[in-house]
Amino acid sequence: GASERVVAFMLRPSLINASPIVYATGPRQLTGPRGKTQTLCPVVPDVLHRLTTLQIFEAIRDIKDPEHPYTLEQLGVVKEELIKVDYSSHNICTVYIEFTPTVPHCSLATLIGLCIRVKLERDLSQKCKIDIYITPGTHGTEKEVNKQINDKERIQAALENPYLKPLVEECVKDKDT
Repeated sequence: GASERVVAFMLRPSLINASPIVYATGPRQLTGPRGKTQTLCPVVPDVLHRLTTLQIFEAIRDIKDPEHPYTLEQLGVVKEELIKVDYSSHNICTVYIEFTPTVPHCSLATLIGLCIRVKLERDLSQKCKIDIYITPGTHGTEKEVNKQINDKERIQAALENPYLKPLVEECVKDKDT
């Protein structure tokens, strides 16, 4: 499963993507005092205080890549235009995110999806359904990965795995800590 691939990755001397393309990042949009990125403001699910794609992007842009010393934004894995926030179902928030692995054979795609989920579940100020998918056509096993990163039981098992939990924590920790 995913934990075996991560353990195998940790023991492997070579990188999955030895030369990733690193993109320039955009300006911070949600900044508070002293330029520190604000946490997502407390909101209630009404017409005036709905989460935006920008707020979601700001929450996940600095997640660290598990293989390289770059963020998911710097590697082009997450982009604001691949995020959708929908309130059409009885005013309940659903967040849809697509992410694009740097290579079509990325064995860490499941871990990246898990990191995105963990970060959003911790940072969102309102209860939202979170659907995370690999951008269609960008990964060799996208259907299998999509199923894993959207299955509650598999997510819970992954978060209880003693090998995966520290990796996830390292990827999602705030830059200031």
